[in-house]
Amino acid sequence: MLARLMLRPSSNLARSLQHSPLTSCPPWRRQLLRFPYRPFAGASVRGRKEITGQKGGREGQTPSKFEASESVKPESVQPAAPSKSDGAPKTDSLLAEQTVSNKEQRKADWAIMKEMSRYLWPKDDLGTKVRVGTAFALLIGSKVLNVQVPFYFKSIVDSMNVDFAALGGTAWTVGGAMILAYGATRIGAAVFQELRNAVFASVAQKAIRRVACNVFDHLLRLDLNFHLSRQTGGLTRAIDRGTKGISFLLTSMVFHILPTALEISMVCGILTYQYGPKFAAITAATMVAYTAFTITTTSWRTKFRKQANAADNQAATVAVDSLINYEAVKYFNNEKYEVGRYDAALKSYETASIKITTSLAFLNSGQNLIFSSALAAMMYLAADGVATGTLTVGDLVMVNQLVFQLSVPLNFLGSIYRELRQSLLDMATLFNLQKVNIAVKESAIAKPLQLRKGGEIKFENVTFGYHPDRPILKNLSLTIPAGKKVAVVGPSGCGKSTILRLLFRFYDVQEGRILIDDQDIRDVTLDSLRKAIAVVPQDTPLFNNTIEHNIRYGDMDASPEAVRRAAKRARIHEIVEGLPAGYDTMVGERGMMISGGEKQRLAVSRLILKDPPLLFFDEATSALDTHTEQALLQNINSILKEKARTSVFVAHRLRTIYDSDRIIVLRGGHVAESGTHSELIDTGGVYSELWSSQETAPIEGGADADRAVKEQHLNSDSVTA
Repeated sequence: MLARLMLRPSSNLARSLQHSPLTSCPPWRRQLLRFPYRPFAGASVRGRKEITGQKGGREGQTPSKFEASESVKPESVQPAAPSKSDGAPKTDSLLAEQTVSNKEQRKADWAIMKEMSRYLWPKDDLGTKVRVGTAFALLIGSKVLNVQVPFYFKSIVDSMNVDFAALGGTAWTVGGAMILAYGATRIGAAVFQELRNAVFASVAQKAIRRVACNVFDHLLRLDLNFHLSRQTGGLTRAIDRGTKGISFLLTSMVFHILPTALEISMVCGILTYQYGPKFAAITAATMVAYTAFTITTTSWRTKFRKQANAADNQAATVAVDSLINYEAVKYFNNEKYEVGRYDAALKSYETASIKITTSLAFLNSGQNLIFSSALAAMMYLAADGVATGTLTVGDLVMVNQLVFQLSVPLNFLGSIYRELRQSLLDMATLFNLQKVNIAVKESAIAKPLQLRKGGEIKFENVTFGYHPDRPILKNLSLTIPAGKKVAVVGPSGCGKSTILRLLFRFYDVQEGRILIDDQDIRDVTLDSLRKAIAVVPQDTPLFNNTIEHNIRYGDMDASPEAVRRAAKRARIHEIVEGLPAGYDTMVGERGMMISGGEKQRLAVSRLILKDPPLLFFDEATSALDTHTEQALLQNINSILKEKARTSVFVAHRLRTIYDSDRIIVLRGGHVAESGTHSELIDTGGVYSELWSSQETAPIEGGADADRAVKEQHLNSDSVTA
């Protein structure tokens, strides 16, 4: 688009276009305009190549008045926001730091935990329920055995408080049974705990898989506008943190929170029953103070974790964006600029992480102060009891061990609560993604698409715009007959590619309706609609996988032989066979390791393999040299004739579509004119003007322009080879 805006018609051409091309040119030129020759028959039109990344103007060609005046606002491109001095991308609201009150945060946390409980106790999975029940039984058994250990230890200590010489006994005869019980109890508690971990492992992993798949499925069902406005790097990082948060939440609930609560209750009960209300009061006060301090401080620290998450998302977005556009970074020597952007994002993460660490030190210090004070108070009471004779040395040891045994779950409770809040924050983004509204929904009464007429497409009074205040299509009505080859042409921004997006239901129309064989596409299932259509886009999306995988993506059940037949018809088989790895060759990220022409031929192979009744070609040969383009177009035409398929060609190079059964010219969101090539040339309207500008540009450029065209053709041939 930038190239088209920079180009302006030469004065001679501008004057010539003020008149109809059929009335202002000599008879031989009029004949040429009416009946085009083959591109490879004359050097003057050979090797025309579109400027990279542009759907519009070509090298060595001056745009018409119509193109120059109407191409200011490109189709489907959103207005750019004012750039900031640091070049940072606009923050995604889903991935940015969210500021909410503590009450709202607690409400959101409980909602997430309630949602996760469905995965812990699913209604339709008896096996998971059995595992969860077994894990809880092992949990209770482990904790019951664990609190027995101090009792055996007390008995051992008290049994040793005798005169062994007077009794003539040994340690084994005096306390052997208690020693065996002590060891067996510790071993039993450890075995039960490990069995619980093993039994519950599959429950946690299955829940993670279900949640992740549900989120991924929801993302794939969201409309195109969501994905075009999303920051991929930050989104993937947020999903990764969210799935890890699920793992921690589930394991902490079963392995830490519930066991800790159970153990604290049992220890408090034992201390109260064995040693009286003073010990119980100290224990209760310690629990209240410890829990209150932990919750209050952790709530204060939550904002630092939010800041760190937002900075982490931003850093991932910058890194992925720069690496994906690696070539652009190199073209303009902007490595330092990109490193600076990344460093700025990491600086924000560094600042937030430092706050997290320093606040953690404060939290740990406070927790240790509370617990150590309680431990000292209990030891004083126990020592005083030993001194007065109401307690034995074994009681002193038992109190000490019980309190220390309590310290382990308490410390876990503090750290687990901190990590749990962090996990809930990480999971919030994941679950918020599932709440994003699906703009394009399938009707509850939708039926499969039935092609009764062979695939007739109608747009009836369709109005649509990517922004409500700037409609692209304005009350558009057109008909694409079944089984015919129809071309849609016009300047950039007139809505050509938008027609395809609407037909695929990437978006829904704002007014009017779209029919296929008299069926409103909003009343048919999305699966049947999209199965009936195949498209060769101008910018072919390829996966970082093998050539065979990318071709087979048109039909994942296709055999290797079918893949190769499709490749042959798309004139790519010989090139693939010439590669060292053949069809196992990796195409790289977004197909960057193969040429643009090869990418387009892979897209045609996909279309052939899918074999649908409705075909769309959006500048499908724009990256090909003239000879390959003509050969491929002949193959495409033969495919169209095999089953009388309905086909739509979106093109700027009019020589690729002049043989269409019907040509529809769009202008300003309306149908400016339609008809066959000869009819439109005779009319002397928009199409005739576009055709004239494309045919006369190399000739009016003189010998230099003609030589340039030849050089372009030779270069394109060498690149393709």
